Amino acid sequence: MIEATNTVIASTDSTIGFPILSLLLFILPIAAGLILLTSDQSKARWIALLGATGSLLISLGIVINFDQTNAGFQFVERLAWMPGLNIDYIVGIDGISVLFLPLTSLLFIGIILASWNSIRTMPRLFFILLLLLETATLGIFVSLNTILFFLFWELTLIPIYFLIIYWGIGPNRRYAAVKYTMVMMAGGVPLLFGFILLAFNHAYMGSGDLVFDYISLLNNPLPAELQNGIFFLLLLGFAFKAPIFPLHTWLPAIAMEGPASIAAIMTGLKLGAYGLIRFTVPLAPDAAQEFHWLLAGLGITGVLYGAVLAISQTNLRKMLAFSSVSHVGLVILGIASFSTQGIQGALFQLYNFTIVAGGIFILLGFLHHRTGSTELVSLGGVAKTMPLLASFFFIFGLAGLGVPGTNGFIAENLILVSALETHTGAGIAALVGMVLAAAYFLNIYQRTFLGPVKNDVISTAMDLRTRELLVTLGLCVLIIVFGIFPNIILDITRGASEAWVTSLGS
Repeated sequence: MIEATNTVIASTDSTIGFPILSLLLFILPIAAGLILLTSDQSKARWIALLGATGSLLISLGIVINFDQTNAGFQFVERLAWMPGLNIDYIVGIDGISVLFLPLTSLLFIGIILASWNSIRTMPRLFFILLLLLETATLGIFVSLNTILFFLFWELTLIPIYFLIIYWGIGPNRRYAAVKYTMVMMAGGVPLLFGFILLAFNHAYMGSGDLVFDYISLLNNPLPAELQNGIFFLLLLGFAFKAPIFPLHTWLPAIAMEGPASIAAIMTGLKLGAYGLIRFTVPLAPDAAQEFHWLLAGLGITGVLYGAVLAISQTNLRKMLAFSSVSHVGLVILGIASFSTQGIQGALFQLYNFTIVAGGIFILLGFLHHRTGSTELVSLGGVAKTMPLLASFFFIFGLAGLGVPGTNGFIAENLILVSALETHTGAGIAALVGMVLAAAYFLNIYQRTFLGPVKNDVISTAMDLRTRELLVTLGLCVLIIVFGIFPNIILDITRGASEAWVTSLGS
């Protein structure tokens, strides 16, 4: 049943009378089921590609029909799920979440195409797990019930664990998989505890029914004395996944030991940062503003720590993992500004991660498949035999540095301007972090792609094939288009971002 509800902080509106978000969530498990039924290994990748393409087309349909003038939730679906506990199946999207849907689908299509011929062990299982992971990820972005959100949140752990175990490239991949799973389960404890406390608080203060409906929680603010506890529980829970320093140690391990596809997903989809924007700040706004200094401090610490550690790395994967930690810190700094500019910049940067960070790890997967290594000592002169791969890597790197003309420039400019206005010291420190970012990227690029060819494997390596070129070129086009025409994104996020800031009373 589609239901439209008028609320104070987050109004909802169903633009079309069709459960399109449920269709988006169910098309991928259906494709996974079809793969399970077929015994033809070669058909598995085609079914996976069709399923992911279907999710992209549905997502684009949602974006096209999205009403940019409506700051509330749209395409809302509500269905009784566990009535005894007052837990409903509620999904919907707003200007904050809507663009994550097509970008997530696009990233998974890129991963499927990039893995087309490189996955030789149990390809059917590989593509099934990818589709289930995409389902859970999309579910996180559309959930408007805290228990439903938590369910999708935890469901991401299962496919990631097995993808690392069976298709990881490092000798310690089992350790990395177990470490990631245990860390995320530890992070899930305060998250679930926070959601349960919210439900019981509203039951005590209201009708006596537990409240897991996100929209109801928004429109019935917590008492000031309870906000600090909820804020720190949710902050801790999401900090593990973001990752925020010092809870980031699982990311370098995944980058080194896991397959390129998982590294692309982990760096391209910052679900923890999304959780901070969606839940932590709006549900405990007074506490968030009281501890703005903590958020800004965590952000700038991550920016500088990640940049300094990236400079010292001798492996491309590890360098990019610490670079990701640095860029997440910039997003946290944008959130801490509690301004429309800051939140739009943070969202823009999160969208960029999907394109830039995800894309650059896909390229690293291509490079590793050809050379067998991403260690600097084994590389050098890659541009001479693989000029296309080297050129695209450079473009993605420039986007990560925020060079004008790329999507990274828009996001970083918005965040820095808002940070300089609200946390001047942190904003200046972030500028230092950007200089360090240029230092580590240009240095490692020169050592990897330029200079003489030192490895016989590189001298005979083939450049990007047609399928690989298609994936890379598609992401590169988005980097340029969003860099030149940023209003494509900003117009969609503006209404929800303004409402987000207004709801904080800032």
